[in-house]
Amino acid sequence: MNQEDTAVAVAEGDAPPFAPTPPAAALGMTVTKRSGRREPVDLNKIVRAVQRQCEGLHAVDPMRVATRTISGLYDGASTRELDELSIRTAALLTAEEPEYGRLAARLLAECIGKEVAGQEIHAFSQSVARAHELGLAGDRLLGFVQANARKLNDALDATLDRRFDYFGLRTLYDRYLLRHPTARTVIETPQQFFLRIACALSEDVPGALALYQRMASLDYLPSSPTLFNAGTTHEQLSSCFLLDSPEDTLESIYRKYADVAMLSKFSGGIGLSFTRVRSRGSLIRSTNGHSNGIVPWLKTLDSSVAAVNQGGKRKGAACVYIEPWHADVEEFLELRDNTGDEARRTHNLNLAHWIPDLFMRRVEADGDWSLFDPKRVPQFTDLFGEAFDAAYGQAEAAGHAVKKVRARDLYARMMRTLAQTGNGWMTFKDKCNRASNQTARPGNVIHLSNLCTEILEVTSDAETAVCNLGSINLGQHLDGQGFDFGKLAETVRLAVRQLDRVIDLNYYPIESARRGNLRWRPVGLGCMGLQDVFFRLRLPFDSAGARALSARIAEEIYFHALEASCELAQERGRHPAFAETRAAAGELQFEAWGVQPADPARWDALRRRIMEHGLRNSLLVAIAPTATIASIAGCYECIEPQLSNLFKRETLSGDFLQVNRHLVAELKALGLWTPEMRDRIKLAEGSVQGIAEIPAALREVYRTVWEIPMRSLVDMAAERGAFIDQSQSLNLFMESPNIGALSSMYMHAWKKGLKTTYYLRSRPATRIAKATVDAAAAVACSLENPESCEACQ
Repeated sequence: MNQEDTAVAVAEGDAPPFAPTPPAAALGMTVTKRSGRREPVDLNKIVRAVQRQCEGLHAVDPMRVATRTISGLYDGASTRELDELSIRTAALLTAEEPEYGRLAARLLAECIGKEVAGQEIHAFSQSVARAHELGLAGDRLLGFVQANARKLNDALDATLDRRFDYFGLRTLYDRYLLRHPTARTVIETPQQFFLRIACALSEDVPGALALYQRMASLDYLPSSPTLFNAGTTHEQLSSCFLLDSPEDTLESIYRKYADVAMLSKFSGGIGLSFTRVRSRGSLIRSTNGHSNGIVPWLKTLDSSVAAVNQGGKRKGAACVYIEPWHADVEEFLELRDNTGDEARRTHNLNLAHWIPDLFMRRVEADGDWSLFDPKRVPQFTDLFGEAFDAAYGQAEAAGHAVKKVRARDLYARMMRTLAQTGNGWMTFKDKCNRASNQTARPGNVIHLSNLCTEILEVTSDAETAVCNLGSINLGQHLDGQGFDFGKLAETVRLAVRQLDRVIDLNYYPIESARRGNLRWRPVGLGCMGLQDVFFRLRLPFDSAGARALSARIAEEIYFHALEASCELAQERGRHPAFAETRAAAGELQFEAWGVQPADPARWDALRRRIMEHGLRNSLLVAIAPTATIASIAGCYECIEPQLSNLFKRETLSGDFLQVNRHLVAELKALGLWTPEMRDRIKLAEGSVQGIAEIPAALREVYRTVWEIPMRSLVDMAAERGAFIDQSQSLNLFMESPNIGALSSMYMHAWKKGLKTTYYLRSRPATRIAKATVDAAAAVACSLENPESCEACQ
């Protein structure tokens, strides 16, 4: 039997003893077991170890992986090294055949299982007990698990590990599973991890098992802080913190630094306004000197954010907001520049503008725009809409402006910062406040968004806004007939209850966060995998069918989230600030957009229930960026189109080759998935638009974000926005940004009523290396982005 025949036999589960001649170096060699014991090399064991994981993977050749592993043998090699070589070998073949990613994941899952079992951990309850013994798990979790050990141990389903792709499981292994503090070995398997999270977030066993099944099936995942910390001794489970601007005093500014550091230490992403702090040249009466403005303060904040790195799990991250009437706005726009005085640069901070409608109207009319010292006009920060317009006009008339500029010139400078750095995000103050459930009562004002621009909550000096996030994997909500709205409703209801539970369990690093979160009880339920849905339904991303489905999904999530929150209010009481919300008067999100929902009768019935019983949560829906948890779930990020059909992804866990598995399946069915086709896609930067052999209808479906008009993304965001009571983290993309096109794009976003936008992504950072097209290392475009925010994921 030759080697090719052997490979076929192995793939079909009928493997003879290893047939190929072993390398001469293998003769007489030994391997080192995990126990430290040495034994002679058995090549058949290596083949069988790969073969066992190939069940149902008909497109993989286990012999390719086994022979590469055997070629890496040396005398005394550890079995762990051989396992890792098999895993990496399979992973390198993923761009050629996506099923190798599944094989790599299965091999890794088995390796993780051996690592855990080697510490005499064989059951879920043992894993939790070991974590508690090591000081990693809290008393509450241990008590729950010990009281229900038999039911929980029996519920663990190791077969669910087979749902992972390699990239997702490697991310989970490297960054999320609990590890021994000194040995650094993991002390839980992926399924034990999911069950731990579910137990930590649940009140009873049925609830824990229901949540476990949703997470382990990758239907739904909470955000990274929840996954990092649930069940541990410091359960800081919230994703986002929004801090109002410090008052214009030395004491207040330094208190904010301390607040930011404490929140960042426990995995929180920070949004911070600095609009109240006086501008450069403002008189300091206590010393009779003049202020240096906000830039030196932000430089200090920049260093603090870099220093507090969240325990090595990920970098600290913060975004600073100011309003464009602040006299230091032009210096603010230079903070991320790569040239100039380093003392006036903040390379770790993200920047965003909190823009009133009046500014956009002045830009549109080519009018002047006045800049003010906040010390002179402190009332501006707490006003929006007509009240702000009136106060601004009065201050101009009174001659209080520090400087006048042409509104279009300042707007163009904002666009230039976006084009050069991706930063300086455009968020729209008036729509955020007019459309918020929290701003019905005068004095309740939203002053900023969060690090990733999807959270919109009122803040004050006494209340730091907090949000708890989770995302539904839409790609897991399809059945044979199309999108499964029944399953979506079930997932939403479960997720809302879990997110509400986080509010009560959470460890609050600062008192103002605890106070604000318990009063408003906001949550942010989002989604990911929208692109997967469109691929599976063969819908071009911007087609009428895709847009209608996107809007309906948003409506259903909002409806069932409100319904679940109303039920919770009946069971446990409404949130304390309910009387201050628009919902108390029966006003729901879509009314702020002038949109009529489908089936108005069901909405009217829900409205009456809300007015009678209240809501447990003031806010419910926010679409966050999901890069990390989408990787774990094996789906495309949040609401975004794909960047490329073929690429390399660089992360903290390593470099991973990825290919659009949906496209591969289509090309296989047509007999077009060949080495030549792969090379053509590589040379085309992951695009299929110039490949005539691929049918036009498929080329339309498999366009990349660079081939989809941004107007479509903005319009789709507006259509779903009517059912999002917070906001959505909306990246916009432009291959080669120019000021004119950017100006039109953001003006269109404002006119369509978007509340916020996020990064501007440009193409140069994602070019494919073509010098060695056939080399695995050159397979694809790098998606590493040092600016990528993970706080909300």
